[in-house]
Amino acid sequence: MKKITILIPAYNEEQVLNQLYDVLSGVLNSLPDYQFEMLFVNDGSTDSTMAVVKALRERDERVCYVDLSRNFGKEIAMIAGLDYCTGDAVVIIDADLQDPPELIPQMIAYWEQGYDDVYAKRRSRKGESWMKKFTARCFYKLLQSTTRIHIQENTGDFRLLDRRCVEALKKFRETQRYTKGMFSWIGYKKKELLFDRQPRAAGKTKWNYMKLTNLAIEGITSFTTAPLRISSIIGVLISIGAFLYMLFIVFKTLIFGDPVQGYPSMMAVMLLLGGIQLISLGVIGEYVGRIFNETKNRPLYFVNEYNGEKEQNRDK
Repeated sequence: MKKITILIPAYNEEQVLNQLYDVLSGVLNSLPDYQFEMLFVNDGSTDSTMAVVKALRERDERVCYVDLSRNFGKEIAMIAGLDYCTGDAVVIIDADLQDPPELIPQMIAYWEQGYDDVYAKRRSRKGESWMKKFTARCFYKLLQSTTRIHIQENTGDFRLLDRRCVEALKKFRETQRYTKGMFSWIGYKKKELLFDRQPRAAGKTKWNYMKLTNLAIEGITSFTTAPLRISSIIGVLISIGAFLYMLFIVFKTLIFGDPVQGYPSMMAVMLLLGGIQLISLGVIGEYVGRIFNETKNRPLYFVNEYNGEKEQNRDK
């Protein structure tokens, strides 16, 4: 009997976990030909998330959990779950029920047909503002235009991964992660499922615009060096333009005797060039910061408590 792990990263989700368990149990009970493991990764929650998960564990032995020592972020929580999962395939799903567990049987069916990565693509995104949808579209267009890897648009982490995809992702030990891009980077045979994303069943989203901006920067700096190339091109163009303008000023002064323009024009040019230089330094700083973080080679996470079928080292 094949085993499938349902991987659920959770951070302060006490209000929705029981509802999630009820829905998941109904779906999984309808698939008697498979063995299931519901693996919750508690990402340093400050509410009663861990207590709820432990109560579910007492009710159902299929429930397992990895309790991280603090909040490391969802990207790290997912790799921790992949490290501890034991299934032949893994379904990653958020705890807020925006991603419908009812799609899991269809994902499994495509997996049995030979697909390694069955991912759910959002046909609509209910409960999200037009600004969030607009910025998401802009981000995907920008990222796709700067990388040679096809990045899946309007897809999240809700997907089924074959074991060989899981083993491939476990080899990525970088500290600053953009897992959505990694799904595309590893390749393998993929299948798309369309669904309508619902609003959260309970609780509040943990993704504010600052966190989404940081995630966007991670995505761009993880999969392309285009910002560095653009900074170089802009620098070259400005240098050429400045040189031509200098020749024009010298020619005009020598031939026609026109005086060189004074303080206002000089300040405008200096502020423009200074701003461009600071932006370029900021772009370089992002990449240097990534190098600095990766060279420290720190563990990705620490585990406070683990309760499940797989016994392995606590520190990864």
